[in-house]
Amino acid sequence: MNQHHLDFLASPEWARWLETELLPWILNAGDLGDELLEVGPGPGLTTDLLRARASHVTAVEFDASLATALADRLAGTNVDVVHADATDSGLSSDRFSAAACFSMLHHIPSLSSQDRLFREMHRMLRPGGMLVASDSRDLDAIRAFHEGDIFMPLDPNDLRDRLTEAGFGQIEVTATDFEVRFSAKKG
Repeated sequence: MNQHHLDFLASPEWARWLETELLPWILNAGDLGDELLEVGPGPGLTTDLLRARASHVTAVEFDASLATALADRLAGTNVDVVHADATDSGLSSDRFSAAACFSMLHHIPSLSSQDRLFREMHRMLRPGGMLVASDSRDLDAIRAFHEGDIFMPLDPNDLRDRLTEAGFGQIEVTATDFEVRFSAKKG
């Protein structure tokens, strides 16, 4: 992730948007339960919101320096940070009441890797567990913001089929002007 992007994800403006725009949608999507998996927390502003709404959060972060910084910052809280590739994390099956990932799926370099992550999140969710996620649309301004980064945006038109193939049901997909939000459940 380029430094400009990383700085934005740690900014007060992003924190404010998460609190006022994303959080109400998350809470409306359903109960996160007691054991939440967060994939790709980055600097952890989403983790801060989620940990106040679940008894325990396991945050899986691919980037070693981000994982270390987040683990240090949240030591002694209800958050465990795992430095791992979320497509093959080694975490237990049927463990989590909910899984969440926000503004990170476009950093996964291929559709097949994104689909592998969907299958892995499904595996780790308990029966009835919920996935809540949002990500960027493919827009020129967002693509320019990712200069030098991986940018593999989601297509909201095929997302339902991809989630179904991963095993999810009760899929809701909403596309806004700049993002796609979706929720789904493990049967």
